[in-house]
Amino acid sequence: MAKLEMTLRGDFFDVVRRVTEEIVDGSLSAELEDSSDFQTEYARCSVRVFERYSFAGGNRVSLTLTFFSINSDDRIFASAITSGGSQAVFLKLNTWGEETFLDKAEAALSHYKA
Repeated sequence: MAKLEMTLRGDFFDVVRRVTEEIVDGSLSAELEDSSDFQTEYARCSVRVFERYSFAGGNRVSLTLTFFSINSDDRIFASAITSGGSQAVFLKLNTWGEETFLDKAEAALSHYKA
């Protein structure tokens, strides 16, 4: 598992849409598997779950992106966590696919870094 957290700036829903598009378009096999959006009078939260085939590892890896923001602020907290990719039974070996997928997420998120 690999994790990245950063603070972004911008219009919440525009950032979520653009980052989603960049991750899907940035990999031949990446797909948006599911999403969830929640908004109240005070805050917004969006979750995106992606999956792709890792040629380096010969398996599938997932990426979960969570975006959170207070409505009165243009700062967006983003958390990206990858999973899968290991071929071992009891310990993690061959995490290249996870790290590569996280690099794609970091590139997409960095356009909006605060």
